[in-house]
Amino acid sequence: MTPFKLTKILNLKEHEKQKALHEYEEARNRFEEVAEKLYHFLKQKEDYEEQHKQQLHSGIAIQHIRSFQQFMSNLQRVIDHYQHLVMQARQQMELKQLKLVELNVEVKKYEKIKKRYDEMVATQMRIAEQKQMDDISIQQYCYRETR
Repeated sequence: MTPFKLTKILNLKEHEKQKALHEYEEARNRFEEVAEKLYHFLKQKEDYEEQHKQQLHSGIAIQHIRSFQQFMSNLQRVIDHYQHLVMQARQQMELKQLKLVELNVEVKKYEKIKKRYDEMVATQMRIAEQKQMDDISIQQYCYRETR
């Protein structure tokens, strides 16, 4: 029987799928990394606000309040920047995931075609074997009858 004619395409699609999986994992890791940094800065802001609140109750200098406000303003800019990075990383991750899903569907289609082809080849081989067995049986019968 002839080999499966779409083997090269199937292998290519599987390779593309593996590459897409790798890219998705990298995008997911990037998203997690940026999200963790954002969480860190948000937690830091929360901690500093709580600390500042306690200092206000005990009384602090105006200069300290001004420097705290400046620090919080800078921290908020960093947080805004990381929120933007998180959104970008999430979008990239989702795009990579969609590509991976599409390639996975393509690979499944080719695998299904190959499975059908293999089943057809197996059926043809069984038919050929059965025909060969029938021929052998007929030959044996003819040999016995002629003796």
